[in-house]
Amino acid sequence: MAKLNVKSVLSAKPGRHGDGGGLYLIVKPTLARSWILRVVVDGRRRDIGLGSTAKLSLAEARERAAELRKHALNGRDPVTERDRKEFIPKTFKEAAQAVHEAKKAGWGSKTADAFLSSLADHAYPILGDLLVEHIDAADVARALKPIWTSKPAMAAKVRQRIGSVLSYSKASKWRTTEAPTQSLSQLLSRQGVSTPMAAMPYAEVPAFMQDLRIKTETMGRLALLFTIATAARSGEARNTRWSHIDLERRLWNRPAEVMKSKVAHTVTLNDFALGILRRAAALRIGQADTLVFPAKSGGALSDMTVSKIMRDAGLPYVPHGFRSSFRDWAAELMPNIPDAVAEAALAHAVPDKVVAAYKRTQFLEMRRQLLDGWGVYLSGDSNVLPLWDAERRA
Repeated sequence: MAKLNVKSVLSAKPGRHGDGGGLYLIVKPTLARSWILRVVVDGRRRDIGLGSTAKLSLAEARERAAELRKHALNGRDPVTERDRKEFIPKTFKEAAQAVHEAKKAGWGSKTADAFLSSLADHAYPILGDLLVEHIDAADVARALKPIWTSKPAMAAKVRQRIGSVLSYSKASKWRTTEAPTQSLSQLLSRQGVSTPMAAMPYAEVPAFMQDLRIKTETMGRLALLFTIATAARSGEARNTRWSHIDLERRLWNRPAEVMKSKVAHTVTLNDFALGILRRAAALRIGQADTLVFPAKSGGALSDMTVSKIMRDAGLPYVPHGFRSSFRDWAAELMPNIPDAVAEAALAHAVPDKVVAAYKRTQFLEMRRQLLDGWGVYLSGDSNVLPLWDAERRA
């Protein structure tokens, strides 16, 4: 039997005031007033908050309490059912676009584009029109199975991105549970070993560079030559601007926004790289701080433009693989240079204590020696004494 009325709700003193059926009015010493429902779930007593009296009237609190008691009697979690009332239905596609909008400022353009394109290709066909609240491990497994063993690297990325969308949906109250992880693993088979990006053996790189240099000069070819000469990532070269280049000090100061790690990094420029920059400068229009290797539109060259050069040459390699070519060359032909220096040249993380052990100025000079040697090697000029061979020939 109901014990409270509208007047008593407004005038109740601090404490707990029962209305019957497990519904209570809680009045704090500050006179803040809220409703809770005491109910038994799976043999345990639970107090479930329903909201303040400002949001729920006495009649609405009684209605909500009756509804949640019914869910508890039917074996459902009353807290989940309570929270469901607050959720805004979102399809997976809508949620993915919301994640992209919220996160893209902290991603590089390539990562932002890949996030949506990979989901469009591999997740939307199964999950796109489903409400995120209804997606379970079996749904995610169905989306991943077509690529799970045939494209393991892509499947791993898509799995992570689906998980990000579902977890974001939980935080945004579009979904009551986190993304499935352990249960999803049980539904998927073991993947094969992912093959690394195809890299040209370093012994073949000088001939390839000379072949590129005698072909018709394009911004795409210049960008690829510069990428190889500096052991950089393609995106770092394609997005660099003239203000990043210090010709006098022979340095390429790459700001955080063009780096995969989002940490600024400096590359020493060898003669080969400087020669490419001179050719790019000859094609430069005006003196504004433009891209070094712009597309015809004036914007950045696309990754596909640079990759197409390799495909047109009938080669099974990818531009990113030249970083591996450089690393193998450094290990085999520059053994006097510590591994940490080669890793730093590739913009891989090196503990600061390692840099300190060599002293910062010495560390940069060793990197310069390494990349200068790479430039000499790429030139194929037998008249130039290789730096790594100087002591042995003396």
